Amino acid sequence: MELYLNHIFDSHAHYDDPRFNEDRETLLAAMAGHGVEKIMNIGNTTQANLAGIALAEQYPFIHCTVGVHPDQAPEMQPGYLDLLAQQSRHPKVHAIGEIGLDYFYDDASPREVQRRVFEEQLALAKDLALPVVIHNRDAHQDTLELLKKYRPKGIMHCFSGSAELAQEVVRLGMYVGFTGVITFKNARKAVEAAAAVPLERLLVETDCPYMAPEPYRGKRCDSTMLHRMVEKLGELKGISPQEMADITWENACRIYGISQ
Repeated sequence: MELYLNHIFDSHAHYDDPRFNEDRETLLAAMAGHGVEKIMNIGNTTQANLAGIALAEQYPFIHCTVGVHPDQAPEMQPGYLDLLAQQSRHPKVHAIGEIGLDYFYDDASPREVQRRVFEEQLALAKDLALPVVIHNRDAHQDTLELLKKYRPKGIMHCFSGSAELAQEVVRLGMYVGFTGVITFKNARKAVEAAAAVPLERLLVETDCPYMAPEPYRGKRCDSTMLHRMVEKLGELKGISPQEMADITWENACRIYGISQ
């Protein structure tokens, strides 16, 4: 039987993804019944940004961000920053993201292009006084270097680094988001990192439709599964699942600048 919690904030989701096309409305209508009271829909292309804004206009409990993912960096034409700035003026846009570096596939997106587009968006976020949502995959050192340079407020999402890196990110003033990976049996590194992050900097997220937790691993992920991540983090910190839900709710509202 599913543990019922309330005050759950999915701090990173992608409900504009085509994998939700067949049942998006039904699924989102059911969120309140699973205790999911707020969702941040994360932009990763200029078109996805617009789709996220449309969802946020349709559903009061959905908010959104705008940004360009490192995989899309080579496609950016002059003027894209002006477009992001324009999109960011919507009242339900709360951050620039997801932005960052992804070195997992060597030939997918040239590193120097990724880095330039990442830096440009970090500078934009600073100019707009908005937090950032950081994507970092196999690029820990370069990501950290740029975070130290720009000192943004924001979130390191889907954290995949060591406990030591997590502590360094926190020292820079960032929040750290954990997905269903922390429920996997072989997730020692993610569990150690989550244990190292102070309660006041922890966030829970699905990154849906990806990263479904156990026992749903391999299926399409959605926010109704978030209680599994909340339970796991509560277990790691020695507090109840509802306490963890309340804490991560407050943290997400704080960093995104959303009234509770």
